[in-house]
Amino acid sequence: MVTITELPDTLLLEVFSYLPVRDRIRIARVCHRWKRIADDRWLWRHVDLTIYKMCPKVLWHLLRRYLASRLQSLRMGGYLFSGSNAPQLSPTLLRALGLKCPNLTRLCLQVADLRALPLACLPPSLRTLELHSCEISSAWLYPGPGASRTATPLPHLERLVLHRVPTFCDEHLLGLGRFPALRTLVMGGTYHVTETGLSNGLRRLSQLQHLEVLDCTLAADVVLRAVRHCRPNLQGLSLSARHLSVTGLEHLPSLVGLQSLSLMGPPVMHNLPSPLELLAACQALPMLRSLEIRGLGWEGQEAEGILSQGLPQCWVSVRAYTRESRDWWM
Repeated sequence: MVTITELPDTLLLEVFSYLPVRDRIRIARVCHRWKRIADDRWLWRHVDLTIYKMCPKVLWHLLRRYLASRLQSLRMGGYLFSGSNAPQLSPTLLRALGLKCPNLTRLCLQVADLRALPLACLPPSLRTLELHSCEISSAWLYPGPGASRTATPLPHLERLVLHRVPTFCDEHLLGLGRFPALRTLVMGGTYHVTETGLSNGLRRLSQLQHLEVLDCTLAADVVLRAVRHCRPNLQGLSLSARHLSVTGLEHLPSLVGLQSLSLMGPPVMHNLPSPLELLAACQALPMLRSLEIRGLGWEGQEAEGILSQGLPQCWVSVRAYTRESRDWWM
């Protein structure tokens, strides 16, 4: 029987990659061989620190000792609800992260106070930025005094996820026009976005291909109307079926480039369109290849059969409302 010490380095690396960060550091104390493997940069491509409450001193140690050019994705938690004396992320730390880890493409920040952090301090290599339960200032998307308002701090940003960022509003949507590479925008629980703000913001996002508007105060009909008038060539659309009506479905045929459509429940009105009415709207979409329905009370084979038969070129999924239906952001 083979023991763990007899495994080749490649297999040990694979095993160690499933360990939390703290355990990866601890195994380096076992022996010289394990220390060499634990220091391998391949092991530090994807790092999740959200399960720990780490002070800036520990983060600086990780940055100097382990995180380097191989780091591709990083998840960090903040101390937003821990009081004013709790340690916070600093601009100096985030700038050092960008210098030390030039290949970092995905950054996820959770429960962090970002009001004192200018956007320019984030690593410029980012392609994906996720903010979960974070606080931002009203001028967060704009450069500070003396800087050019046309400067692009994140020139490669392609995907932005905003989940329960309560201060995100119409003004921030307009500021997103500064990201020329933005292809995907996910908004969940952004309650201060209005129809006017959504329309004006979408007009500035000329490269946008995928939009998700979930658990917001905007009605589904409002989102569909804004997309029709401002981004009719959108390829992917996911939205809560809140106040979705037959009138709202009439906007769908104008989205001639739509390839995927997701409707998430539960709905907030009783006169929800029927599967046949949704089918009629989707049949006018020549590029549609994916249709996903969650939590609209259509579970069972009947609704899925109607949609599948009427859309033979499209993958159709009809599922009941579950907790996973709400955990779209994870």
